[in-house]
Amino acid sequence: MRISSIDYLVGVDGGGTGTRVRLARADAQGQVQELATAASGPSGLGLGIAPAWAAVRDGVAKAFGAAGVEPPPPARIAIGLGLAGVHNKAWAREFAAADPGYGALRLESDGFTTLMGAHGGRPGAIVAIGTGSVGEVWRPDGSRHEVSGWGFPAGDEASGGWIGLRAIGLAQKVLDGRAAPGPFAHAVIQACGGNRDAIQVWLGRATQTDYATLAPLALHHAIDPAARAILQAAGEEIGAVAHALDPTGTLPLALCGGLGGALRDWLPPALAARARAPEGDSAAGALKMIWLELDKDPQ
Repeated sequence: MRISSIDYLVGVDGGGTGTRVRLARADAQGQVQELATAASGPSGLGLGIAPAWAAVRDGVAKAFGAAGVEPPPPARIAIGLGLAGVHNKAWAREFAAADPGYGALRLESDGFTTLMGAHGGRPGAIVAIGTGSVGEVWRPDGSRHEVSGWGFPAGDEASGGWIGLRAIGLAQKVLDGRAAPGPFAHAVIQACGGNRDAIQVWLGRATQTDYATLAPLALHHAIDPAARAILQAAGEEIGAVAHALDPTGTLPLALCGGLGGALRDWLPPALAARARAPEGDSAAGALKMIWLELDKDPQ
């Protein structure tokens, strides 16, 4: 697929909390002009293939609307997607099979597109922490390695879902009398219904996204010993991921995702000193990725 057959490029970052879209125009001279950004609902594949595509379509439509452009047929659009849940190959195949006819499509994990955005398509490592979490490294020799990102609830250490799962576990113990009450536990109990019966209902329908809504409570109540213990454990998990990605600590490392900056203060000191903010976000990385897929370099 050559750029001459494509009018627009779309980069999509989709997770359990929401979807971000970047829209750009491509021309025959190999130039790319970013036109608009947009947001829509969750498109992580764990929430279902149909809802994921619905969120992507909604985000793309909103991006064209924000740009004041009438959307062309999908065949004139190249789309790069970094979605949570792609590691489940069955989900990824099902999602790709439902492609509405884009002129070019590349589907990768949100971890890889975050890496692409964080370092502008250059080698480096990232730890991305949001509703879920993943670490990924792209080495100068072209090899890639991923750490964590196993999915909720078994993995995704230090993520919003991981923190929320521990928060609700604390709330259960406090209501039982197995742990001492405190401001953090009280806030979690109230957020989930206020009593045992309501929390049972909450637990029965809670998704990873719901658990992740409890993470800000831990940050808000960081002075509370129970919240502090969870946040310190999250920092240690991030440190372990970063070490597994790059044991020598020589590659550029970016902390990404909605919780990346918020958890920086809880990292081991040496890691906190080395970590930096990303150059661009995952949607920018997805845009870069699909551009490279078209055998062009926008830089």
